[in-house]
Amino acid sequence: MKQQKTELASRQLRKVLTTVLYHCFVIAFSFVMIYPVLWMVMGSFKSTNEIMSSDLSLLPGSFNFDNYVTGWKGFAGFSFATFFKNSLFICTVSTIGAVFSSAVVAFGFARCQFRMKKFWFSAMLLSMMLPFQVLMIPQYIMFNHFGWIGSYLPLIVPQYFGQGFFIFLNIQFIKGIPRDLDEAAKMDGLSSYGIFARIIMPLIKSSLVTSAIFSFMWRWDDFLAALLYLNKPSSYPVSLALKLFSDPSTGSDWGAMFAMASLSILPIFVIFLTMQKYLVEGIAATGIKN
Repeated sequence: MKQQKTELASRQLRKVLTTVLYHCFVIAFSFVMIYPVLWMVMGSFKSTNEIMSSDLSLLPGSFNFDNYVTGWKGFAGFSFATFFKNSLFICTVSTIGAVFSSAVVAFGFARCQFRMKKFWFSAMLLSMMLPFQVLMIPQYIMFNHFGWIGSYLPLIVPQYFGQGFFIFLNIQFIKGIPRDLDEAAKMDGLSSYGIFARIIMPLIKSSLVTSAIFSFMWRWDDFLAALLYLNKPSSYPVSLALKLFSDPSTGSDWGAMFAMASLSILPIFVIFLTMQKYLVEGIAATGIKN
């Protein structure tokens, strides 16, 4: 009896030690992952000379908000509020188009029968594997022919033709919805459009929100496409405006850059915190639904 109690206490001790070690490792690894962000935020309160000094201290010598004032003034008579407004416009309009068009295409693949369905589905999957660098030259030539260079159209219009990842994500959700609901809706007189709008859309809310989060994040962080198609400072998004703080020929205002970069991550941070539940559900569904 005494030996059993000793073994039980030993197992409990090992379990506690394992749990403590696990959490210590996770906390240490999380700190390593988040350290660059912390360094950037703390750097926004430092002067440029302090940032470029050999002192690797995370905390600034004194908290100075001048970088935020300087950075918010912007460039060429345009405050950083203009760049935030441009980014919000591009991201919002693009996200609406990407989410809705992808849901429509996913409904077609999941519920409708048409010729060469497998071929088009394979083409959609292949489109997910092509990096933007492969597409940017032919797309630039095409948009230049349309006369769209210098406007937001090249950044927005392609989003209204469906995005491969969002289509695949929505398909997984739609396949998990019983077809009996479709049949019942047809008996009540609903067309395919009515079934999509009144049955499918409300039931794939998690997938739609997940698509919206990813679309907004990708558009907000997009630097290369904005660099290719936009040529006026008044139309620059935040991602491109941040580059203006760096000028190797004269000097770079790293403090102001870090200050505006810190502000630029706030929308993504807020969206992730408020929509985290739907994001986890959407990602998990891609692996467990057939």
